[in-house]
Amino acid sequence: MTVVVKIGGARAVDPADAIADVASIVEDGEDVVVTHGGSTAVDDALDRLGIEPEYVETPDGVVGRFTDAETMEVFEMVLAGRVNTQLVASLRSAGVDAVGLSGVDGGLLEGPRTSAVRVVEDGTKKIRRGDHSGTPKAVNNGLLNSLLAEGYTPVCSPPMAGIEDDRAVTPVNTDADRAAAVIAGALDATLVLLTDVPGILADPDDPATLFETVETAAEWEEVEAAAAGFMARKLMAAEEALTGGAAEVVVADANAEAPVTAALEGSGTHIQQGALEVDTA
Repeated sequence: MTVVVKIGGARAVDPADAIADVASIVEDGEDVVVTHGGSTAVDDALDRLGIEPEYVETPDGVVGRFTDAETMEVFEMVLAGRVNTQLVASLRSAGVDAVGLSGVDGGLLEGPRTSAVRVVEDGTKKIRRGDHSGTPKAVNNGLLNSLLAEGYTPVCSPPMAGIEDDRAVTPVNTDADRAAAVIAGALDATLVLLTDVPGILADPDDPATLFETVETAAEWEEVEAAAAGFMARKLMAAEEALTGGAAEVVVADANAEAPVTAALEGSGTHIQQGALEVDTA
């Protein structure tokens, strides 16, 4: 079994337990691919540089970051540079033969660049140009499988390779959960999304309302109705992973003891392939 572990970048997430747990799983002979984002680290760097982050709202009501050329430079430095390097160093300190990759390396993550986005400003729909973003549509799973076969543990991060109309490659920002999802789908892997909450909750303030399993279309509808904000994006990633071929998706607490093992053994919210099947009854 291959496991794709996405380590969340929220301030409340301490990656130390996840790193130690990945080391234990790899030592047991399992293949692991680690993925990560780091939006809070990017925000910290922007603040130090005196750059104000810009968020825009789409006509669908989704709020996301607008990544202009200046902000994209910071993304490249922080994600593919500092955050990825620090994770690789921590994993190697724990005995893992980790290799850091951005989505640009070897065409690991590719998709069309989105340079213009539809936004709503003061109630008016507009087109904003100059964005550096994209959604990965292709994964170089041969690269990942080659590394895994040689005993390496890939550590993958945005940016991805944004393909321009003339086929030139531009590094662009992409959602880290969705990047993890497309990798898990390409590898037919189990995807573990580690975050700063116990899983998907019916009531965000009550851990007792955790959805433990999502196995049917009806249960999927319940979870969709409950998920909001960043959790809605994780649910979107879960759907993309499962439709892409992932065996299972688990949303779980990064701060639990041995969080990856705990997730694989039953903690968190477990979403199964059957949840996406249309109920014809």
